[in-house]
Formats: sequence, C-alpha cells, structure tokens
Amino acid sequence: MDRIALHGLRARGHHGVLPRERAEGQPFVVDVVLGVDTRPAAADDDLAKTVHYGVVAEEVTAIVAGEPFDLLETLAQRIADQCLSHPAVQEAEVTVHKPHAPITVPFDDVTLTIKRSRA
Repeated sequence: MDRIALHGLRARGHHGVLPRERAEGQPFVVDVVLGVDTRPAAADDDLAKTVHYGVVAEEVTAIVAGEPFDLLETLAQRIADQCLSHPAVQEAEVTVHKPHAPITVPFDDVTLTIKRSRA
C-alpha cells in the first residue's frame, strides 16, 4: 500500500471536556497518512484514480473547526471516517495533536493516533 501523508494541518477547535476549552477554543494540529494504491493513477496520470490531498486537507480542517467533541478519540474517528469516504483510500492513520491541553505540568504536546481501514 502506498502512503500519502499530510503533516501539520492546523485549525482552531472547541474540543475538550472543560467549559473553558469549549468557550475559548484552542489550536489543534492533525497528521493524516492515507493508504492508497497509486498505481492506477500513475499509469494513466489521472487524479480521479487517487485521492485529492488538497480536498482531504480542507475536509480535515473543517472537522476540527466544526462540531465540538469532548474527546480527542471522537475527533480522530470522525477525521478517519471522512478520509475513508474517498474511494481510493483503503486505510487512514490519524494523529491529533493538542499542544495546549489543560495539563498542570510542563509538556510539549498531547497526541492521539488511530489507524482505521475499510476491512
């Protein structure tokens, strides 16, 4: 399986269980790795036989900026589901970064990674 990766997609979202997170929002960063067989597209030089990563990027950031969820798990699942809605995508690995998570000790980042496939 070939891989198309989008790293560092950024959007402001209102995800979290704390009222402050819902009211104020915060930045989220998303990495997506899509499993795609790119041979048909390469053979015919045809975008319609692969996945348009620009469209995927817009869809991912729209999900982050859209409906708020309590859990990163829910946000990541919705992103994976959207990625898998593209016929060429056979699997999706989604990492959601929450660099401003409400943690009381020094830290660099909080991430959640899920991997989903059509099977």
